[in-house]
Amino acid sequence: MGNESAMNKIAGKAKEMFGKATGDKRKQSEGKTDQVKGKAQGAVDGAGDRAQGMKDSIKRDDS
Repeated sequence: MGNESAMNKIAGKAKEMFGKATGDKRKQSEGKTDQVKGKAQGAVDGAGDRAQGMKDSIKRDDS
């Protein structure tokens, strides 16, 4: 998981909790959106890492 994705998830959770504590539905929604954004970034980062690993594996087999 990338650093940015983790930060979005943490900030989103904090924002969501703040919204719940204050009754601010908009902050709650923003927090949930930030968490989803962080999860998506993490998934993209993971897919990129797996693709790079496959590419490296194929290169080793060609040698």
